[in-house]
Amino acid sequence: MEDFQFASIVVSTIRNAPVLIFAAMAGLFAERSGVVDIGLEGKILASAFVSAGVAYTYQDPWLGIAAGILASMALALVQAFVSITQKGNQLVAGIAINIAMSGLTFVVAQYFFQQGGRTPDLGEARLTDIVLPGTELVAGVPGLGWFYGHVIGGHSALVYFAFLLIPVVHWTLYHTRFGLRLRACGENPHAADAAGIPVQRTRYTAMIIAGVLCSFSGAYLSIVQSGFFLRDMSAGAGYLALTALVFGNWRPLYTALGCMMFGFFSAVQIQIEGVDLPVVGRIPGSLIQMIPYVVTVIVLAGLMAKSVAPKALGKPFVKSR
Repeated sequence: MEDFQFASIVVSTIRNAPVLIFAAMAGLFAERSGVVDIGLEGKILASAFVSAGVAYTYQDPWLGIAAGILASMALALVQAFVSITQKGNQLVAGIAINIAMSGLTFVVAQYFFQQGGRTPDLGEARLTDIVLPGTELVAGVPGLGWFYGHVIGGHSALVYFAFLLIPVVHWTLYHTRFGLRLRACGENPHAADAAGIPVQRTRYTAMIIAGVLCSFSGAYLSIVQSGFFLRDMSAGAGYLALTALVFGNWRPLYTALGCMMFGFFSAVQIQIEGVDLPVVGRIPGSLIQMIPYVVTVIVLAGLMAKSVAPKALGKPFVKSR
């Protein structure tokens, strides 16, 4: 593969990963507390639509991001109420959110914007890339200029936030009192309750955090990557994020590596589409689009038996009398 193609894959991997990193870190908080968060896909869609709609209306990307946070938090609270307070089936609650948001975002977008279920192009309301100081000075230096200008620099604020989030989540889970309580609620909620930890409140807090983090995934899709909202534009990102959780054994650093892996294969998919490859020739686009999902199946088949989920994951907590 030529140098410019390799460079494109590296940059595309970095830009594809934040969608999955935000969603995976959101799912990590929810599932470490004991709540299955299969509703990531629906929250991504809702926040993507609300972020794009508000950003376009007010021509302010940050206002759009704030609105997306509120939308995702509202869904997270609904999911928490059904799963924690009402002790309903967590898988059904998450799937219901996904199905509802797939249809509702399309209908509302069509009602307000009349463009076939999508929002208008955001134009100036998109988040712009950050040019780091000294980029022009090193631009002519072979290797260093490209690395500093396009790998380290040249990304939007949400990209930097996504990668900064990884060590923050790791520190929160393993080096804070809240993280210890969160993990206790996911492993043995009855022992946590006996130790005086408010299990339901901790799980609600985890779901709110998950809602906030997941909103950045949707906002990144519409305000940074695409510049508009399109029906089902998440394209399974929520499910890929859950797969990254399994790959990473519910640990932040390994989960982030899983997100980078899926981001890499998405970048390869884009790079080889329409290209005549040696021996095999030109691969049909439909087969190329299958690459991330085939990798997902392989990962799940190879690692599901080796991954150890939180012991109380998916089990409603009933306080002992």
